[in-house]
Amino acid sequence: MAASVTLKLATSLDGRIATAAGESRWITGPQAREAVHQLRAEHDAVLIGVETALADDPELTVRLEGWSGPQPARVVLDSRQRLADGCKLVATARDIPTYLVTTATPESRLVEAGVRVLQVHAVGDERPQLRDVVETLAREGLGRLFVEGGGQVAGSFLRCGLVDRMEWFRAPLVIGGEGRPGVGALALSALADAPRLRRVEVREVGDDLWERYERI
Repeated sequence: MAASVTLKLATSLDGRIATAAGESRWITGPQAREAVHQLRAEHDAVLIGVETALADDPELTVRLEGWSGPQPARVVLDSRQRLADGCKLVATARDIPTYLVTTATPESRLVEAGVRVLQVHAVGDERPQLRDVVETLAREGLGRLFVEGGGQVAGSFLRCGLVDRMEWFRAPLVIGGEGRPGVGALALSALADAPRLRRVEVREVGDDLWERYERI
């Protein structure tokens, strides 16, 4: 199965996803959040990093009025398998396919809870090698990935050149430099090395802007 990666960002005008203290609910409005749920429904899996999972305890489900279609799988990048036993993702793993991607031997507590633990190659500081992650998930039938964050995960996918599309929701507020960035470090040494995308659409969703980009 061919793999494709869509990166979703929901930020302030200056590209922040939270205040310095971590407050982020809600930056964008209800119409933008509804659009995100529709995008989730169009993908095979929703992917986040473990820091987002630990901080927000999300469900990562499609919650649209009248929705009766299948739920996308949930994927957590978690090299050290820190996902807690009592979190929503683990608690519902037998009802909705839930994957944990690690670089270590799968822990029995997660497997016994119904989480599908996938071991992939590591890079640098033992984080999952993202190209291996994408290819491994595609072999599991999860070829259309919807990456929701956080900032380090977004930066990593961009840095590796794996983002095919970007869905960027921008709210009309400014948080400032002390806020948490929507995209983490890219380790750029020159502007020519910056990832470039082509804007294909801009629309208003309530008070927010929805900008859509594709890989050049």
